[in-house]
Amino acid sequence: MFTIDAHLDLSMNALEWNRDLRRPVTEINQRETGLTDKPDRAKATVSLPELRKGNIGLVVATQIGRYVAPGNQLSGWHSPEQAWAQTQGQVAWYKAMEDDGEMAQVNDLKSLEKHIALWNDDQPIEKKPVGYILSLEGADSIISVGHLVRAYKYGLRAVGPAHYGPGRYANGTDATGHLGPKGFELLKEMERLNIILDATHLCDDAFWDALDYFNGNVWASHNLCRALVNHNRQYSDEMIKALVERGAVIGAALDAWMMVPNWVRGMSTPEGMNCNLEVMVDHIDHICQVAGNALHVGMGTDLDGAFGREQCPYDLETIADLQKVPALLKKRGYSDTDIENMMHGNWLRFLRNAWK
Repeated sequence: MFTIDAHLDLSMNALEWNRDLRRPVTEINQRETGLTDKPDRAKATVSLPELRKGNIGLVVATQIGRYVAPGNQLSGWHSPEQAWAQTQGQVAWYKAMEDDGEMAQVNDLKSLEKHIALWNDDQPIEKKPVGYILSLEGADSIISVGHLVRAYKYGLRAVGPAHYGPGRYANGTDATGHLGPKGFELLKEMERLNIILDATHLCDDAFWDALDYFNGNVWASHNLCRALVNHNRQYSDEMIKALVERGAVIGAALDAWMMVPNWVRGMSTPEGMNCNLEVMVDHIDHICQVAGNALHVGMGTDLDGAFGREQCPYDLETIADLQKVPALLKKRGYSDTDIENMMHGNWLRFLRNAWK
């Protein structure tokens, strides 16, 4: 089944993990055998051939470059200008993949419909470029609001104002605090440019501020449920209801610590915590129950988002195994229409409405 994944850190993997994503996952992992600089070495799940194998023809692909102030122990750049430069290198990688015929940018309704038609034709899937919608995870690299206009011109169509910790525009996961003047200024310009607000990673204070202030299109690219795993990274039922009221779609993530409670990084294992794709469906089902329908959830895996097979469902070898999800949804009683919506239809409806 044609599938859309609303959150993949492809350029980060290409440039910071030094992975040639044109190669099969097995080859990427073989080349990383023996490397110990990152915990997920030789455990990758994502590459462009695997996306094609899994009929994942359209993704939301990120730029990411965090600024960290003195005293902030998170990893990141020491100035917004350095963070901006990092994201420009990431844009250059996406453009190189376009030049090589491996990827195709989707940034408006015309390019969306053209790309969907391409993936529905009879051409061999191996020859089809993977479509990508460019998103910025954490806005720290936007030096000034004027830089947002520059980013829009090269294709940026969604922005998550925060990532982990305190940010220049908004506070994110494990942080607290309301939006300040810079955050509101960013949201105003995003609304003017019709850039989608990605509510993922916003701390609770900033989440409610953003939804109250921002009148544009809102989605949550990769999130799960606080009712099942009690952490501020997750959405409470109240937050899910608010997103549903805004017409948002929430992408279901596959990071094990978000999927099952009491995960201990570096110690827990997917097998030991019984973390499989059924757990993802538990979270999907919870969102559907809160929403009252299956129109507000999709795929947003975040696979290889600084973790690999050591921290994702044990029954997923590569991202192509997303094709196991429809059968699991069917087993839960979802109709064929519901399943098609959750695999791609909800994201397409959202985009067609946002870009009409």
